[in-house]
Formats: sequence, C-alpha cells, structure tokens
Amino acid sequence: MTPGLARRRVVRVPASSANLGPGFDTLAAALALHLELEVRETGRFAVQTELAVRRDRENLVVRAFERLHPADDFEFHISSRIPLTGGLGSSAAAVVAGLLAADHLFELDVDVLALAAELEGHPDNVAAALNGGFVVCDGPRAHRFEPPMGLEAVLVVPHDAVATAAARGALPATVSLQDAVFNVAHASMLMLGLATTDWDLIAAGLRDRLHQPHRAHLYPRSAELVERAAQAGALGATISGAGPTVLVWSRYDQTGPLVEVLRRQTSGWAEVMRAPFESQGADVRSL
Repeated sequence: MTPGLARRRVVRVPASSANLGPGFDTLAAALALHLELEVRETGRFAVQTELAVRRDRENLVVRAFERLHPADDFEFHISSRIPLTGGLGSSAAAVVAGLLAADHLFELDVDVLALAAELEGHPDNVAAALNGGFVVCDGPRAHRFEPPMGLEAVLVVPHDAVATAAARGALPATVSLQDAVFNVAHASMLMLGLATTDWDLIAAGLRDRLHQPHRAHLYPRSAELVERAAQAGALGATISGAGPTVLVWSRYDQTGPLVEVLRRQTSGWAEVMRAPFESQGADVRSL
C-alpha cells in the first residue's frame, strides 16, 4: 500500500425478488433491505463480518472483487439485512457489491451488469440490485421502470430454507402451450397494471403456471400462503425467486392490517418483514 493512499469505498446494495409470478427469469424488483460493504486499503487481506458467510477468498464479495483486481491489500467489512437464504437476492447483492467496489476503486468503467450476470448465472436479481425499481430482462439487457406509487411489499421468510439446486431441479424441461400462453397473458397484465397503477390488473397478473406449481411440494406452507393471500387483504402473492420466501403485494392503506394477519398465520414457521419496493439501486461512496 502506498503511504497516504488508504482508499475506502462504501457500497450499499438492495435485496431483490425475481420472477414476480409469471415473469420467470425475466422480471425482478428491488426491495428495501440492504447489504453494506466497506472496502479499506490497509495493506493486508481480511474479511470482517458477523454474517454466517466465508471469511476467506471464497467469500462472494471477494470473489466478485477479484474478478477485476486482486484483493491482497484490502479489508472487507460486510453487514446485511438480507436473509442469506430464501430467494431475496443475497448472492446477487454480494456480487454487485464486490464488482462495484473494485470498479470504483480502480476506475475501470466495466459493464457491471454483464459481469454480475455472468457470475450469478442469470441477470434478473443483479439487474434489480444495480438499477433499483422494477426490471424486465431481455437477455443481457435490463429495462427499468419505477414502482407505482402506493404499491408496497411484505415478505414472509420461512425459517427452513430450500436449496436453489433442488428448486431448479423441480422444473420441467418443457411446458404445455396452454401454460405458456397463460403466463404470457398474466405477465402482460402485470406489466400493464404496474405501468398504469391499476390494482385490479396487478392482482390478476400475479398468477403463474411455469415454476410455482412445480416447486410447491418443496415449500407447501409458502405455496398455500400464495393461494390465500387475497383472503388476508393482499393484492396477491408470489414466490420470491427460487423460494421459499413469499412476496406479498399490498396497497399502502392495507399493509398495516395485512402484516398483523400474516404474523398470526405464520407464527412459528416464518418471519414477516415489511420491505418496501426500492427505487434506489446500488450506490457507491468514497470515504
């Protein structure tokens, strides 16, 4: 380390929920739970965190950082409110944080979205984490739009995790034309509802036949909650990413009572968290 050049960056990255019902591997939204990373140039490598994650070079943040530059002279201080399991983009947030820290420290001006998608294996979570708001992913490109005013999110995070590999393995290799058309119709309704703040269209557009029914046996209580969310006062609900977390969609004036109902219904097996949709994407500050 060069004396007097102790560089520091603080990166803040939101959680994300992918699929949003009918938009399998295409739609995602940022949520107001955040990972915070402080990278300090100290002349030695270290990872400091209270999270149950690796503290060596296999740490996801460090692996992403080292995709762009060796981490030998840097300490990584990591904190996060994003549950590490459950389908809320914790790995995407870590990858984005590491890449952004290295990109800003060394003024590389790389395509962070492309690199993050390469490391994650798909672009939906990383696009939402980078850009904030809602995103529609078209291969390597992401198209962002603002969350509608008055739309809120409540998360039901089960205590028992489901392996992402098991969730991916539960999906069929092919789907029927009827189910494909069903999802095209519902994704279109959801997009139109979000664009026009039409609560009825949003509620109608949340249904899916491509992934949630095939994974329901992996998290039956989450699947049941999705089916009866409207009875609790929600617009509807979707499985967040590969699950088992449930993203419950709500109008702002219904969120308070909805949270109380959900806490009663899920007592003993899940945590209920208020996590608004997040307009602000990943942010980097120099210190």
